[in-house]
Amino acid sequence: MAATDIARQVGEGCRTLPLAGHVGFDSLPDQLVNKSVGQGFCFNILCVGETGLGKSTLMDTLFNTKFEGEPATHTQPGVQLRSNTYDLQESNVGLKLTIVSTVGFGDQINKEDSYKPIVEFIDAQFEAYLQEELKIRRVLHTYHDSRIHACLYFIAPTGHSLKSLDLVTMKKLDSKVNIIPIIGKSDTISKSELTKFKIKITSELVSNGVQIYQFPTDDESVAEINGTMNAHLPFAVIGSTEEVKIGNKMMKARQYPWGTVQVENEAHCDFVKLREMLIRVNMEDLREQTHTRHYELYRRCKLEEMGFKDTDPDNKPFSLQETYEAKRNEFLGELQKKEEEMRQMFVQRVKEKEAELKEAEKELHEKFDRLKKLHQDEKKKLEDKKKSLDDEIHAFKQRKTAAELLQAQGPQAGGTQTLKRDKEKKNLGFL
Repeated sequence: MAATDIARQVGEGCRTLPLAGHVGFDSLPDQLVNKSVGQGFCFNILCVGETGLGKSTLMDTLFNTKFEGEPATHTQPGVQLRSNTYDLQESNVGLKLTIVSTVGFGDQINKEDSYKPIVEFIDAQFEAYLQEELKIRRVLHTYHDSRIHACLYFIAPTGHSLKSLDLVTMKKLDSKVNIIPIIGKSDTISKSELTKFKIKITSELVSNGVQIYQFPTDDESVAEINGTMNAHLPFAVIGSTEEVKIGNKMMKARQYPWGTVQVENEAHCDFVKLREMLIRVNMEDLREQTHTRHYELYRRCKLEEMGFKDTDPDNKPFSLQETYEAKRNEFLGELQKKEEEMRQMFVQRVKEKEAELKEAEKELHEKFDRLKKLHQDEKKKLEDKKKSLDDEIHAFKQRKTAAELLQAQGPQAGGTQTLKRDKEKKNLGFL
């Protein structure tokens, strides 16, 4: 019997029994709380929005501290994600807070691919956690979880409608992260304009199929407040680290020539609502949603790409070992097929090379024969020419010898004729 079948039978055969007395496992929640407090918590926030919407100031205001960071400029060649991690302590609870800012978002002329670095960053954090999960020796209890738990998407307070960049970016992110849309620097538009702007934003998000994070209403303890706050999205916020004396109290506010805007006054902005929903009520739900929804979706897609499935073609459950063996056999089959293809390709190329070499050898032989014949013809011509020259030299030597002989015989014949003429003259004189 397979282990999965046994586990299923055990689950189906579970019975409820009464206890005769106190056992003590009702202290498990306290044990869990003590252990969690001892280990500490982590929370990662991604701030997306154009430069100058007050992202850094809002973070300082939310956590009532001053985070280190340099102000971003509008001259960035592309979108860069800057991550900073801080250790915070409140009472006996420790929080490792990571704030990721999108430097240069919306500052380029061509904003078509502005969302890509953000998507790649979120996927990279999922991939790092998945690789840690797949290790043989895992240390998840000490692993620093860098997955993004909440995305605060800052919307410019134009009072008109969402920009196409905002719609495209949120659509690309809604399946990867919990998006909480907020209107930055909301004190720059009037209350009536703000109300219309919120309605317009909500309508555009729904019509474009953008899924933003909804505060959970399944828990009775927070169902009422979360249901009320869902109707206030997107939150219109103001951030300020300056304290102004109002009455007898020092309060965070922004001073203008016409008056003072109080950050924590709900009649002025939704900062208190955002802080309540993000930190004090739903921080754990944001962490849980990241793990159970967004990360699980990424993990399932990645494992399916790797060939892992939950059921076989007969709709029966697959064990991890069976899936691994099936994938291994498939990989070995593909490897053998590829090896055979490579071998055939190698043999084919060897044959082609041999044919090329034979053709080249044949051409070389033909060229050699032509050169040999040409050499023989040239040699015969040279020999004939040499023979002709030898004959000419021989004839020349014969003529030269005859000429020399004639030259040698010439004086002797001339002297004999002179003596003969003199003798004839003497004979005539006697007469």
